[in-house]
Formats: sequence, structure tokens, C-alpha cells
Amino acid sequence: MSVRKFLAPDVIINDKKINADSQEITKILVGDQDKTFHFKSLNGGEAVGNLFSTRAKIAEAMNIRPDDIVKHLSSAISNPKQVKVVDKPAFRKNSIPVDLTSLPIPKYFPEDAGRYITAGVIIAEWEGVRNVSFHRMLIAGKNKIAVRLVPRHLYTMHKMAKAAKQDLKVTICVGLRPEVLLAAAISTDYGVDELEIASSMCESSFKKPLEVGKCDNGLLVPADADYVFEARITSKEMDEGPFVDITGTYDTVRSQPIIEVDKIWTSDKPIFHLLLPGGYEHYLFMGLPREPMIFKTVRQAVPRTHAVRLTEGGCCWLHGVVSITKNKEGDGMNAIMAAFTGHPSMKQVIIVDEDIDIFDDRQVEWAVATRFQGNRMLRVQDAAGSSLDPSAEGTTWKVGIDATRPLSADEKAFRKATL
Repeated sequence: MSVRKFLAPDVIINDKKINADSQEITKILVGDQDKTFHFKSLNGGEAVGNLFSTRAKIAEAMNIRPDDIVKHLSSAISNPKQVKVVDKPAFRKNSIPVDLTSLPIPKYFPEDAGRYITAGVIIAEWEGVRNVSFHRMLIAGKNKIAVRLVPRHLYTMHKMAKAAKQDLKVTICVGLRPEVLLAAAISTDYGVDELEIASSMCESSFKKPLEVGKCDNGLLVPADADYVFEARITSKEMDEGPFVDITGTYDTVRSQPIIEVDKIWTSDKPIFHLLLPGGYEHYLFMGLPREPMIFKTVRQAVPRTHAVRLTEGGCCWLHGVVSITKNKEGDGMNAIMAAFTGHPSMKQVIIVDEDIDIFDDRQVEWAVATRFQGNRMLRVQDAAGSSLDPSAEGTTWKVGIDATRPLSADEKAFRKATL
């Protein structure tokens, strides 16, 4: 019961019977993305949306402060910890008939190809390597799913399984704690176990490792997941999409692999986690795991790097802000180049001084307005960017803005007056 324990007292309860194809869910979630909504009857089942839609909610669930998230993630990536296998995991309380169409899975936007699992994490193993990753999944029948695979680790495992003329055994988990969701979105080296990264975060905050349980197909998954589907990625394919992705625009149709579901487990009174496409929660779980990478690469260039943020206005993916203390003139420009190295999908980054709160958009814009001149802008033409950027035409322009004070100038002239 991962989800239920994270429902705060101020959660908004919706008792209405909601049709999964009506897009009523989307209207409600978009209406106030800072609030968590608990739906009691979505297609007959319970669901929750905007559960972790702010940095504060994510931090509270992990028992840390919001400004410690990057440090928390960085430490876990550098120091993974073993998981703990338990004999009676909560997800094995019930085995229900395999009928994906009967579950509380909605269609979010009018032109979507259908109903989508959006907060689903796929766990797979191939030749002793485990991978944990986020994927959007289109319901294609009672036991069939079309899964979007980008050319990364799960895609590689699927290719190797196909070459061996085998289906790839997987589990799909829904209703997970934020440590697992964040770990699943981290870009690690192939062979790094994301469950051990999640376990490290649990150890750090709660002094106990992540608990996992075994499925009938032999795979280990988080013990307190609300839903666990035992399944196989087959060699068959079908069209997947259109679907609204992180920028709030429709992604294109592609031929993608078909997953066949063999068994569904649930905890007692399970709640299906809904991640609003192109919403704040989508932004954060996609963007937050990138911030430690940016922090690391910038700190290698500028030792006194203080904070990194991928901004909500930039979908927590395309625009970023970094605060530094310069040791020498030119550190701002070096920080720009290092930031693009840490997150190649980013196309704009603003570098500010340590006195600017990078989580306050007005302060960031004030720094640009009062400390930046156009001759301290870096423009990079024909760079590889994000495939999610609808303005990109194969390649993209990258823009870096150095909004730091010149070291040679009188600091008082750049300091905001205070009482």
C-alpha cells in the first residue's frame, strides 16, 4: 500500500463515478496541480493524481527538506545499498483476473491513442542485469500493452532477447514510493541496479533498506507496490501514440513492442497512481533525477556550485538555472558549458550568483535584468537536443546566459537594497 500512506489529511476526495474515457480526470487534475486528488470510483476503482506534484511533497515523503533533494539523490547514486527480500510482500495479497480494461486507467487527452498507464515502472532482467525504468504504456486489450521504448537500457535488453528468440520477462509496477520513482528516472550506466539506488535513499532517510518481494516469474519488485503485472515484452509490434508528452504537445505515432500480461497482483485496497501527462508531477519525476548530473558536471568546472534547478516553466527538462560563486572571470561561461554536458537535452541555462534564490522565478529574472548583457551569452548552433522539443528541427540551438556580477565591478552596485 505505497500510495495510501502518502495521502495527506488535506487530500481532496472525489466520490463521483468517473468514466475512464471521459477526460474528466484531466480537467480535475489540471484545475489545481498543487493539490492531491483521491478518486474513489474511476472505472470502478480507486486512483490518485497530483500525489507528488511539488518538490515539498516529494521531500516530505522522503523525510528530507526540499533543498536537500539533489544532495539526497547524488549520495544514493554514488552509494547504492542492497535491498531486503521479504517473504510476504504486500503486493501479493490478491491475484485478480487479467483484464486491463477493467482497471482505473484513464484516457487523458482527446487525441491520445487510448487509455495510458503513466506512472508505471518496468523492472526487467537479462543475463544477470536488472533495469528499472519509466515508460508510457497504451492499453491495447485485456492483456496487451503497447510500450514506448526509447533506445536505452530496456530497449537494449529487448533487442538482446529478440536476438535470442525469447520474450523478455518484465514486471510493471504501479503505486510506488518516491525513492523508487526517482531512481527509475535516473540515467545510469548499464548494469547499475536502480533498486539499490532507491534502497540507499530509504537507508539514508529511514534507516532501513528498500523491501522487495519475488514474483512468480522470478523478478524482484518493491514489496509495497499497489499493482504488479507479471508480463513479457514480445517481438510483436503495433502503433503507439499519439500521446501528450512532457511539453504538453502530442508526440508522434511509432511502431512499438507489445507487452503481454500474464498475471496481476494487488495489495489490499490498492490505489492506481495517475501521473498527469505534461503536468507538474511529470515534470518533477523526469527532471529531478537530472539535476544531480548537472550539479556534478558544473562543480567539476566551478568548485563553489550551490544549487541546480530545472524549471517548471521549461518543463523541468529544457530550461535550467544554476547558482555559483565565481573564483575568476569566465567561471560563468564555464558553468554554462558544463551544465549542457550534464544534461544534453537542456537548451537554455541561466547562471546566477549565490545570493539569488534559483527557486524564485522573479529573483532569477531580476538577475538577468540587472546583471546580464548580451555579450555574455553563449549560443551553440546545430547541437543535439531533446526529441520532445517541438521547435527542434533535427538539431537545436542552445543558449547560455551568464547573469553573474562582473568580479571587477563594485559589488554594492549589484546588491539589492534591504532593510
